[in-house]
Amino acid sequence: MERNNAYAELAKWFEYLNDDCDYEKWSQYLILHLKKYPLSTGLDVGCGGGWFTRAFQKAGYQTTGLDVSAQMLGYAQEQARKEGLRGEYILGDITKIKLPARFDFVSAINDCVNYIPKEKLRLAFKNVRSALNKKGIFFFDISSERKFREKIADTVSVDDREDITYISFNRVDGEKATLDVSLFVKNANGDYSRRDEQHVQYIYKEEEILALLEETGFELIKVEGHLGEEKTQSDRICFWAQKG
Repeated sequence: MERNNAYAELAKWFEYLNDDCDYEKWSQYLILHLKKYPLSTGLDVGCGGGWFTRAFQKAGYQTTGLDVSAQMLGYAQEQARKEGLRGEYILGDITKIKLPARFDFVSAINDCVNYIPKEKLRLAFKNVRSALNKKGIFFFDISSERKFREKIADTVSVDDREDITYISFNRVDGEKATLDVSLFVKNANGDYSRRDEQHVQYIYKEEEILALLEETGFELIKVEGHLGEEKTQSDRICFWAQKG
């Protein structure tokens, strides 16, 4: 069976299917922390459908979205237009791209870093550092190793709704997780169309991330669980660092 690249089919449905994430609470938590620093411009790496990009824009930050998925960027731009927001969206890979400007902060939210292969993460962090102004802030999260090994490995995830059914067959091999996703989308005539794609993510330990941040010239500000949770109890580990 042929499978498309990650988010080729899922792009327009991603935020809808993740409505249990409470993006509003999540984005406001991040903005509250951003306000501690004198920042005005930002780059949202792996912006996806653009929820956080738009939230930062609404909070007064001139924010650019960056993503490797043309479909995701198309959705992000469409949503920004609907909300009357103006911002730049760039198609590109943080491990390869040379950005035309520098920013006061760079974000990479909601598993973006887990999609970067092990051998490319150092380069990604170096490119983030190059994209930051002096004393710029870099904040991002990863899904924890515990989440991958105890909640994702060898499971099937299903979300069955009136207009779409999402099914993901998940496996973990070593430090790599593969999610084979099928979407069954309801058409206007009541029939369903099947669309398939594959997601590959990489498992990172906290100490790996900390070592790479230090190697690439960042000074750690803090590490915490999602929304300030205790790290050992959280499915998500969140990092705040500053360009040294």
